[in-house]
Parts: sequence; structure tokens; C-alpha cells
Amino acid sequence: MTQETLTAAFGWMAVLNIGFLAIATCMLWAMQDWIAGVHARMFKMQEADVRKAYFDYLAKLKILTIVFAVVPYFALKMV
Repeated sequence: MTQETLTAAFGWMAVLNIGFLAIATCMLWAMQDWIAGVHARMFKMQEADVRKAYFDYLAKLKILTIVFAVVPYFALKMV
């Protein structure tokens, strides 16, 4: 596998992950009351705990996207 192919793969992976993160964030923001109620009833949790779990999910997803997709892409572009 050449460096150009690897750079392109990490670039597209970064784009897809950032897109998924943006869609997930927008969906949770737009439907937060309804979806928090559904998940609270489904998992027998308090709505405040569900909202904290959403925040934790988005934070971890953002960190994983940066560490495993964006940073390798920029590192390969710099080489």
C-alpha cells in the first residue's frame, strides 16, 4: 500500500467520521426531549442520566475520531 493510498483512506475515514459525528450531534440536539424520554423509559433511567450519557458518547466519539482518523491523516500529509 502506497503512502498516497493510505493518506486517501485516512482522509475519507476522517470525513465519514466527522460527518457521522455532526449528524449524531444535530439529531440529539434537535430531538433531545423526545429521544431522551424514549431511552429513559427503554433503559429505566432518569432523563438527566440519559442526557449525561449522550454527552459522554459524543465526547468519546469526537476524541476517537480525532485520534484515529484526523491525526494520522495530517501526519501522513506532512510526510
